[in-house]
Amino acid sequence: MDSITSAVENLKGFAQDLFKGRKSSSSYSRNPIEILKRLQRESFSDLMKLRDRQDKVERLLTFYKTSKGNPFQESSTHLRAEVDLLGAVLLMSKVDEEHWDGVGRAGIRTGVDSRFRFQTTVRDNDSVGVEFVANQKSDNGDPFGTSLSLSKLFYKANAGDWFSATAIPFGAQFRDFDAASDFSLKEEKGLTDLSLGPPLLHQHNGGAIGVTVRKSNIIASLAQSVCGMRYEHWLSTFGQVVCQLPMGIKLSFLGLHRGPKLASSNARLGALAIPIGRVSRRVEDADRPVEAYSLPVTTSNLEGGSIALKVESELDEYRRLAGWIEMKEADPKHLQWAVNLADNSEDVFGWGMTLGGTVEGPRNWDQFQVESYVKFNLGRRLSLKPGVAYVVDGNSRTLAPVLRSHWSL
Repeated sequence: MDSITSAVENLKGFAQDLFKGRKSSSSYSRNPIEILKRLQRESFSDLMKLRDRQDKVERLLTFYKTSKGNPFQESSTHLRAEVDLLGAVLLMSKVDEEHWDGVGRAGIRTGVDSRFRFQTTVRDNDSVGVEFVANQKSDNGDPFGTSLSLSKLFYKANAGDWFSATAIPFGAQFRDFDAASDFSLKEEKGLTDLSLGPPLLHQHNGGAIGVTVRKSNIIASLAQSVCGMRYEHWLSTFGQVVCQLPMGIKLSFLGLHRGPKLASSNARLGALAIPIGRVSRRVEDADRPVEAYSLPVTTSNLEGGSIALKVESELDEYRRLAGWIEMKEADPKHLQWAVNLADNSEDVFGWGMTLGGTVEGPRNWDQFQVESYVKFNLGRRLSLKPGVAYVVDGNSRTLAPVLRSHWSL
């Protein structure tokens, strides 16, 4: 009996101990401090995993930054844009072809012209970029203008401060190699094309490559271009020497030589393709081929060059006096000239005036024009230039009130 009683007591004690253990574990799990400790241990484990992943990403980025195989590392692309609008009221004694030709030769080009340039710096000092153009100019022939299209691709390499090389596969103009001005999109314009410098700088020349050398106060540029249209190709060579004189004066000597056009009636080549070799063609009244070297030269379309002299002087921080004269190689008596005085102040307003024209001999003034304008700066990006231009071209006389609006980014 005693054994039975002791067994029952042992079972009671075991049941009480089991109940107390469950109760203590339940209270333990409901203790907020213990819960916080458990969450802290779990969050610490997650943070250690995230830190390990972050270290791996940083090591990967460091590897790409220090790698020399990518020339575009840490480079940024800059956008430069300008929208130019020109409107004019043409007061003519007679609206005929002679007066319209005079307005065209004077460089009064009404309409909207938009340019966008994307430029990226590579390998510290080099730059590569593209340029897009859309316009609605009066000389375009299309009343709706042209859509946005790629107009220029360039790469400029600099070897220190004394040497640079520029390659332009298409869309080249010799103003891109003008050592007297910066290779940039921004260009201060008057009312007509006279303020832009000699015409030889603004002719389109297809693809070109050139070098510029700087030494002390002398800058020299040399460029070679190849241009092709349909079945014709020709080469052009451009050279310039700039002397930087005291008192902020720049004296520039420019020269352009155009080679003969190479024409072919049975081959259509790209703009950058120049065939060299023996060309065979069959003559109708003969059974044997006639061989000729290179492509036949069209003697009726021989292109001459021109030479120009340009002088620029900075009177102060904003006022600038410039003049140029250009002579055609085919007709030395035919001279184009212009003198420009402008105040490009960034204050409320500025002003400018230009004289220029074309002469053939000392007494024959074939064309003469004068323009003057006032510039109102509406902020740093927008400007308005109301002015007037007067053009004398042969027997035609044209007075044109002009308004130019320019926005840049």
